[in-house]
Amino acid sequence: MAADDLTIVLADDQDLVRAGFRVILESEPGFRVVGEAPDGGAAVDAVVALRPDVVCLDVQMPGVDGLEAARRIGALPDPPAVLVLTTFDDDDALFQALEAGASGFLLKNASPERLIDAVRTVAAGDALLAPDVTRRVISRATGGHGPTCPAHAGHTASPVDDGAAAIAAAGLTEREAEVLRLLARGCSNAEIARALFVGEATVKTHVSNVLQKTGVRDRIQAVVWAFEHGVSSAA
Repeated sequence: MAADDLTIVLADDQDLVRAGFRVILESEPGFRVVGEAPDGGAAVDAVVALRPDVVCLDVQMPGVDGLEAARRIGALPDPPAVLVLTTFDDDDALFQALEAGASGFLLKNASPERLIDAVRTVAAGDALLAPDVTRRVISRATGGHGPTCPAHAGHTASPVDDGAAAIAAAGLTEREAEVLRLLARGCSNAEIARALFVGEATVKTHVSNVLQKTGVRDRIQAVVWAFEHGVSSAA
């Protein structure tokens, strides 16, 4: 195995499903499945022992399910990226997976190419959720009354609005706080760039700073952080 291989642990209670995922993933150059687990408890043990880059977790497993396993894995030092797999397009499961610390959520009937892309995406530290799915999460978190992404910077919230204490404690600059609030509206990088009249490369830098300062892994976890800490996205 090459030193720079992307290493993966698969957790699913069905042997044939794990075998199929292994064949798909190991068909991609540079991908290596280093461990398998039939339940969430064994998945946590495999992550501790093998230190993979990514762990793919089925939601429904006997004993410790995928959501609880994601929580336990997320509490480990330097945890891997977690990709949750499910047979159901269920908002409850989606929201619980994100709260548990997952970076991606993928249906099991996705194409092999989509699975490969999903693993690569979460391994790179990005979230596997499109902006419209992000907005579903926001709508759930706000009781269905979440704000929409503004057309221009005049609609952004003031840095002294809700969440000022959390923003100050995290050491966010005024512009980083603006970016966080726009993330909490479900804005894509392109939409943030238009709202703040800056380039997308600048937005990516601000998003990276927000993730580092708030101690979260990706933009979806930053949205969850914003709501948990009272960082309002009010207009």
